[in-house]
Amino acid sequence: MNVGRAVVRLRAVIGLALAQLRRSPGRTALTVLAVTLAVLSVTVLASLGVGVVEKGEQGLDNADRDIWVSRSPVDPAASGTENPIVGAHGVAADLTARDDISSASPIAMYDVYVGSSPSDLERRPAVGVPETHDRFDFQAGHGFDLTEGAATTPPPDDPQRRELVLDPRVADALGVGVGDTVYIGTSRQTATANEFTVIGISDYYSQYMGSPTLTVPLGDLQAVAGTSGTDRATFVTADVADDADHDAVAADIGEQYPEYDVRTSDSQVQSMLGERTAVLASGATLVGLAVLGGIVLTANLFALVAHQQRAELAALRAVGLSRGLLAGTIGTQGLVIGLLGGVLAVAATPPAVIGLNRFSASVFGFERLLRTPPEIYAGGFALALVAGTIVALVAGWRAGRYAQIDHLEA
Repeated sequence: MNVGRAVVRLRAVIGLALAQLRRSPGRTALTVLAVTLAVLSVTVLASLGVGVVEKGEQGLDNADRDIWVSRSPVDPAASGTENPIVGAHGVAADLTARDDISSASPIAMYDVYVGSSPSDLERRPAVGVPETHDRFDFQAGHGFDLTEGAATTPPPDDPQRRELVLDPRVADALGVGVGDTVYIGTSRQTATANEFTVIGISDYYSQYMGSPTLTVPLGDLQAVAGTSGTDRATFVTADVADDADHDAVAADIGEQYPEYDVRTSDSQVQSMLGERTAVLASGATLVGLAVLGGIVLTANLFALVAHQQRAELAALRAVGLSRGLLAGTIGTQGLVIGLLGGVLAVAATPPAVIGLNRFSASVFGFERLLRTPPEIYAGGFALALVAGTIVALVAGWRAGRYAQIDHLEA
């Protein structure tokens, strides 16, 4: 008997809630839209936060190096104009000679002028590496291989290979392709004396530098920059032998080079994130504000919905419905609206992320900066469903308290 009464009461509550929603379709649609926008802001901002972390981790994973030697602070946004490691090839040679290191090589970053003619030059970041690898995903052409001893032998005074890999946007801007000649230099004057051949088109390093980037053989880039004598680099990276412990090797190298910061790949990710605490904190704050704002907006919406239904609620109260049933009626409306808003927000998230990723790639050079793992969709939908229902229940309970027979007076 009690079960039967509960079923009847539940059907009555659902029927009343759906009737109220159908009675004011405009208000219902606006409420669903507001919940959709609130949830969409949460999913998009959360996608950005996840993407930033994964981008840094992916960059170091793709580099496939176990140990990173640097000197803080290292700011990739500055394009490495102050390469802090002096005698980088010597450091790499010393590391390679260790039994627990299989190989080591420097990486340098500079700002250079590049153009298809000496009179038309653009300033671009350039990354100097001993060789390219299979993760470059060349759109055209190919990369350059490591010549014997290039990673540990001091660089020459003059460029030797005179070849480079261009970002596709730089290639388009210069109107050049594979096989064409470009001029590069750290000043407009030096660029006229340095002709390089484009051998490949790839945006590999552009994804991590944040702007279209050139990839140049390390020795050639140092020769162009005039730092061959001091042999400056931004990083010296190393691969640990198979049977060695990464943390122990990093600690031992740190004692060998106390003037440098020596980190494992995982520690380097944490360091990069730590140097961007303000950015990450801002992102976390935005996500938190989006969640809080969504809940506050939803609370206000359902408080308004309950207020606009005060006459109907008062009538129901007058015929004997309890506050619990009134709260259940508004709560059911919240469940339905949250369900619809959550579904729409989840459906709208992929196109929003695709659009923002295209904008990020075209303006900043970061591809797939926003990432949407299943947890983001689940979290956004749960926020709409749970928050909408709970907030609506509270609003309905409060509305039932103030639902008076006076509201029936027209």
